[in-house]
Amino acid sequence: MTLPSIETPRYELTLPSTDKVVQYRPFLVKEEKILLVAMESNDNKEILNAIREILSACTYDSIDVNTLPIFDIEYIFLQIRSKSVGEVSKVKLLCPDDKKTYADVEIDLTKVNVQVDDAHTNNIIIDENRKLGIVFNYPTLEMTKAGFNVTDTDIDSLFDIMANSINHIYEGDKIYPSKDSTKEEMKKFLEGLPQTAFNKIKIFFETMPQLRHSVEVENPKTKVKSTIVLQGIRDFFQ
Repeated sequence: MTLPSIETPRYELTLPSTDKVVQYRPFLVKEEKILLVAMESNDNKEILNAIREILSACTYDSIDVNTLPIFDIEYIFLQIRSKSVGEVSKVKLLCPDDKKTYADVEIDLTKVNVQVDDAHTNNIIIDENRKLGIVFNYPTLEMTKAGFNVTDTDIDSLFDIMANSINHIYEGDKIYPSKDSTKEEMKKFLEGLPQTAFNKIKIFFETMPQLRHSVEVENPKTKVKSTIVLQGIRDFFQ
C-alpha cells in the first residue's frame, strides 16, 4: 500500500555576500538525525560534513556549500533551522555582572542578521608608498578545519587559511593572482611582512561579516540587567 506523501514548504532567502535569492526547505527527520549523530560524535569533521550534506539537500543543490563564505553558511543554516525547529532559540547565557550565574534567554531568530563592521575591508594596504597590498577572499568551510570560528585555531592552520584566502597581491598596476603561485609561496610572502601589516590582516579576519545580535539578560540572583552581544552560529544554539 502506498503511504500518503507530505508536501514540504518552500521558502526564499537572500545570500548576504551576493544578494542571490535561494530557495530552501526545512530539514526532514532523516537530516536532523544526521546532524544529531554528528553533534554527539563531537568530531568537528563529522559536524562540518553533516552541515554540508543538510544545506545542500535543503537548498535543492542550488548552491556550492564548499565555496560560500562561512557567514553565508551560518545565515543559511540559521534560516533552515528556524523553519525546521522554530523561530525561537532558548539558550543559557553567563551573566556579565557576577560571571557565575546563568540566565535563560529566548532569541527571536527572525531578527538575527549578518552584520558588517564599518571599518572592515578586504583590501589590505601593506606599503602605501609602493602601492603594495593584498586583496582577500572570505574563508570557506573547505579552507578551514576550525569550523565556523576561523581565528579559533592553531597558528599553522591560521597561516594556511590566510594563504588560501588571498585573491591577489598587487603593486601599483601589476597584479599577482594567487592561482599563479603555490600556497607555500603565499605563506612565505605573509611570513615576510612587517608586524604592522600582519596586524591589519588579523583585523580583516576578526571583523569579517558575522551573525551578530544583542540581547538583554537579567541575572536571576542579583536582578542586574546587562546587554550581551551574540556572535557566530554557536552562540545562538547551546
